[in-house]
Amino acid sequence: MTLMRAHELAPSRPEGRLTTKETAEFLGVKPETVYAYVSRGLLSSRREPGSRASTFDAQEVTDLARRNRREAAASSASGVDLSVRTGITLIEEGRYYFRGVDATELTAHHSFEEVTEWLWTGRLVPDATFTAPDSTMDAARRAVNALPAHTSPTDRLRAAAIAASAEDPLRFDLSEESVLGAGRVLIPTLVGALPKARRDHPDDGPLAHRLWRRLTGRPSDDASLRVLDTALGLLADHDLAASTLAVRVAASARAHAYAAVSAGLGALEGPLHGAASGLAHRLLLEVLDQGTAGPVIAAELRAGRRVPGLGHRLYPGEDPRAQALFGLLEQLPAAEPALLAARDIVATTARHTPLHANVDLALAVFTASHGMPDTAGETLFAVARTAGWIAHALEEYGERPLRMRPSGQYVGPRPPRPLPEP
Repeated sequence: MTLMRAHELAPSRPEGRLTTKETAEFLGVKPETVYAYVSRGLLSSRREPGSRASTFDAQEVTDLARRNRREAAASSASGVDLSVRTGITLIEEGRYYFRGVDATELTAHHSFEEVTEWLWTGRLVPDATFTAPDSTMDAARRAVNALPAHTSPTDRLRAAAIAASAEDPLRFDLSEESVLGAGRVLIPTLVGALPKARRDHPDDGPLAHRLWRRLTGRPSDDASLRVLDTALGLLADHDLAASTLAVRVAASARAHAYAAVSAGLGALEGPLHGAASGLAHRLLLEVLDQGTAGPVIAAELRAGRRVPGLGHRLYPGEDPRAQALFGLLEQLPAAEPALLAARDIVATTARHTPLHANVDLALAVFTASHGMPDTAGETLFAVARTAGWIAHALEEYGERPLRMRPSGQYVGPRPPRPLPEP
């Protein structure tokens, strides 16, 4: 079809509506991609009275086609298209939003599973729960248990993701329904495959409850579980972090959802990304041991290291994720010593550099207060961010394949050169 053809179709239906098939043909995409456009807010759909089929406004479809063609032309001219249109997370004026809803408000009123469903579908699913088949869980646990004892949590999660992938014969089906089904299985598999801190802990309940049993052997309470559940929701997505970009590159090559998540886990393990909370955890323990932040901060700066847990390039002021978590932590008596130490860190560095606490420092307060290892924040981060990675993979499946293929700028010796001698 041409753009003119879309307008010719419009009068044939009430108010100039197009069917899903006509819309897909006009845009040159699959019907599943049309619905992906709807979920991202790029198209609006409507059910006609007495029919289960959706229809689409011809003018909206025409406008989207023109925009897609302009972007394709720009991509062709430059040889690469690294612009990422997303309807998942907006960061603006010191706040961040999940599909237009304030993320801190959303996580204050809904569980991690409910927040995840909202990220994936734009629909709220009350009392959403995620479970995995026994066969998938058994395969993931066998893979994780075969690793050396010193294996990092992220390596364990990667092994669990690979095992879960091998158990899913539908993993190469990139339809929205199939990818969402994989996500609802993968997240509980990642949690369930991690070793428990105590073997006598039951393995049921919401995701936050199951994860707690793998982060600490201490008994839980409602207030502490609420902090953990909120932290999972707050960390579910945060625009195009390095790991999320890795996921979208993999999805652009049409890697299945498990493989895309594995790409995210690989990028997450860097010390400048997922491991940042562990650095803040160790710093906090040092301050608690010393009784004051002064000498600890001085040692960090003398070694040429930046103070972990402070500042974020996307937030000139307060990190809203940290604000939300600190508000909950203030209600936990067990967190008071670590909270005081965190405030001492902020106040000490503020004498010269006015940096605010970021979410890594808030996570450190939580993990240090409950006897968790310094890797607990990284584990929490990885499990939470898997929700956002699945959402971004779904979006990328609706884009042109292999669009994230930049060309290298060669700076080596110019050819021709003679064959090298041994």
